[in-house]
Amino acid sequence: MKTFFNPKTLFFALASCSYLMSFGQAVNRPAPVSEEIKTESSTPSEDIFVDDIVRKRIVVESKIMSLQPIREADISWEKRIQRVIDTREKMNLPFRSVELNLFSVLRQLIQDGAITAFSDESFKMVMTKDDIDKKMSKVDTLIDLNPDTYEEVIKIVRNDINWEKIEQFRVKEVWYFDKQRSVMDVRILGIAPLYASDKDKENGLTPYPLFWIYFPEAREPMSKFRVFNEENDIAPMSWADLFDARVFSSYIYKKSNVLDYRLKDFYVADPEDTQNRAGIDMLLQSEKIKNELLNFEHDLWEY
Repeated sequence: MKTFFNPKTLFFALASCSYLMSFGQAVNRPAPVSEEIKTESSTPSEDIFVDDIVRKRIVVESKIMSLQPIREADISWEKRIQRVIDTREKMNLPFRSVELNLFSVLRQLIQDGAITAFSDESFKMVMTKDDIDKKMSKVDTLIDLNPDTYEEVIKIVRNDINWEKIEQFRVKEVWYFDKQRSVMDVRILGIAPLYASDKDKENGLTPYPLFWIYFPEAREPMSKFRVFNEENDIAPMSWADLFDARVFSSYIYKKSNVLDYRLKDFYVADPEDTQNRAGIDMLLQSEKIKNELLNFEHDLWEY
């Protein structure tokens, strides 16, 4: 029986042997050791040591939504209001947060030059750096005794205002009716921290504004700072969101009038009044103005 040589069979046999030998070498070959690429970071501690499970960047990197544009011809009615936010109220406790309080945020933005500070509520008089330093800190003169010579030594001490001393904020806003959208709306114009020293409180003086900030200018920088959320730490809002959504409690301090009177000018306290009837009447008048603003829009419609 004769056998014939087939070249194709020989070619496939040699190819199979070559493949098996290559596969065996690949299996027995040790895995290559990857070289570790080392890079240098300018702030390695900030990238490695995070006081959380993740670095929270949503509030810092998010862009704030612009407000609805308004034409003067569309405003058919408006009323200027000034209200006071008391940070000692339960709803306003985020204003007194140790790390995220509003006064520290405003002070940092002013010192960084991100916002402008004004000395008046009309936003006409811009405060210089020296004016801001004088407002932010108080200079006291102390008399100390030298233990060696027993002589009195006069020392000048500069104390910065502590954020805990800021118990109230004043908000200037405009309520208006937009006939283009047929809605009643409000826009905040300015915010001012109120301060009174311990000596002023003993003398019965009311807190005064340290400075005014123009909220339309400060709204963008304030959107980069988080507000403490009592219910959920991972879902905070920014300070701009807080004022836009009006998540605060307040009472009306002043309404626009021909004499430019404040509510307390109408209700003068009597020194012999131990029940503080003037203060109660002022709060009742404040609630009355609130109800007038809320009912104004409903009174425009006919059902």
